[in-house]
Amino acid sequence: MELSLQRLRMLRELHRRGTVTAAAAALHYTASAVSQQLAQLERDVGATLFERLGRRVQLTDLGLVLAEHAEEILGSVERATTALEEAQETVSVTLTAGVWASVASGLLPPALTALAVDHPGIRVRTRELAPEETAGAVRDGTLDLSFVIEYSTFPIALDPGLARDVIGVERLHAAVPAGAVPAGTVELLGLAEHPWILAGPRSHFGRAVRVACQSAGFEPRVEHEVGEQATALAMVAAGLGVTLVSDLGLTLCPPTVDVLALTDPVIRTVSIVYRTGNSRRPSLHLVIDAVRAAAAAQGLGTP
Repeated sequence: MELSLQRLRMLRELHRRGTVTAAAAALHYTASAVSQQLAQLERDVGATLFERLGRRVQLTDLGLVLAEHAEEILGSVERATTALEEAQETVSVTLTAGVWASVASGLLPPALTALAVDHPGIRVRTRELAPEETAGAVRDGTLDLSFVIEYSTFPIALDPGLARDVIGVERLHAAVPAGAVPAGTVELLGLAEHPWILAGPRSHFGRAVRVACQSAGFEPRVEHEVGEQATALAMVAAGLGVTLVSDLGLTLCPPTVDVLALTDPVIRTVSIVYRTGNSRRPSLHLVIDAVRAAAAAQGLGTP
């Protein structure tokens, strides 16, 4: 009997989440692809591993036994990978990182350029996800590492199975149409009468800005709900409203957008997370060091 690591990951996610659809979403596969692979796993094992209960899939006793061993097997693979890297004088490996737009455009180019010079054996592939999804993809094993953000107005809990290394700290600034606010600084309450362009309240950014505005004494009047920072800034440039932009997002600002410092600062911390089982993996820390150096070179503060 030969067991596929990928099929064992699918089994683990099915056990955690209860439905094929949820497991497929976590692993970024289609539900039909996961169903086919799980059916093949049953054929590989030669036993029934699942039974359907309405829309959910329940593991049989044998399925539960294999799921428990899948955790051990996948953990052993990670430990073996770390041991091999530690034993090599030159690390040669490919890592997959979760990113979003401002990180991909602002931090990764200089970091990966420096990494290629200093450690040419380390290759980093990226996958753009919403910031709210990246940590979960690391936990599920889809990604090796990912960038995550936490706002001073909206802290988030970290999964105990993940470790977090801080990369830098950014300030948020007001982005307004040129000439809309004459001063070089502004308090949030001073933007209360303007229409807002903002991400939805389910996103970390959208929630954090709304909480900051509420703490300042008003509810932002969101006329345009958009997820992409570049889109929001283009709409600001067209005079459609105001928004907030981070230090990394400043590179996306059109010339007809005025950027103003907030007198009541909103801070966000940019970190990289990875599974605690990989905490000794040399390649991860070499990538983190390269990104942290790129952040420092761009003036991002540290706690």
